[in-house]
Amino acid sequence: MSAGDRRPEGDRSRSDSARIWDERFAAPGWTYGTEPNGFLLSIVDRIPPGHVLSLGEGEGRNAVFLASKGYDVLGVDSSAVGLAKARRLAEEAGVTIATEIADLAEYEIAAGRWDGIVSIFCHLPSGVRRRVHRQVVAGLAPGGAYVFEAYSPKQLEYRTGGPRTLDLLVSLADATAELDGLEFAIVRETEREIHEGVRHFGPGAVVQVVAVKPAAGAGS
Repeated sequence: MSAGDRRPEGDRSRSDSARIWDERFAAPGWTYGTEPNGFLLSIVDRIPPGHVLSLGEGEGRNAVFLASKGYDVLGVDSSAVGLAKARRLAEEAGVTIATEIADLAEYEIAAGRWDGIVSIFCHLPSGVRRRVHRQVVAGLAPGGAYVFEAYSPKQLEYRTGGPRTLDLLVSLADATAELDGLEFAIVRETEREIHEGVRHFGPGAVVQVVAVKPAAGAGS
C-alpha cells in the first residue's frame, strides 16, 4: 500500500472544515501530540491482525502507533496538511502508513474490508456520524473490531478540549444504537484525565466503545 495520498488535494473541492483543520495543523508542533490515544493504547490487542482504517486521523499519532504494532493502516482525514504531517511522523518512526484525503460526509467505507476501524475524537455532525456508523458496521470483516472514543455531552461542563456544539458530541445511548449489528466488548461513559497535545488536556467526559462484528455463522 503506497504511503502517498490516494486523492491529491487538487482533485477535490476544499470544504470550510478542511481549511480550518489545515490552518490548525499548519501550526508548529503536533496539535494532539505524537503519542497514541490512551484508550486505543489500552485496548489495541483487541483489534485482529490485518487492515485497519483510522477515521479523522489528523497528524498521524494513532496510525503510526498501529503501524508499529504490525497493522496495515489507512488514515483518512479532510486535512491535506494533517496527513502530510502523518506521513512525516511515520517516516520518522520507521513505519509505513497509507493516507487518503476525504470528507467523511461523502467517504465510502468498503464493505467487509477492515479487520479494525478506529475513530478517536473524530467529532462529526450527528447525521454524518450516523451515516459513518452504518458504514462501519458494514465495513468490518467478520471478527473485526471498531474502536471509538469521543467526548460526551457532559464535556460541555469542562473546557479541556472537544467541540462546544452539542450536535458534535455523542451519548452512549446514541453510539450503541448507531452500531446495531455489532457485539459490544467495552461500552461505557466515563470521565478520565486526558493529556494529548495542547487541545486535549485535563479531565474529560468521554464515551468509549469496542465493538466486534460477529463471525460468519455466529448465532446460527
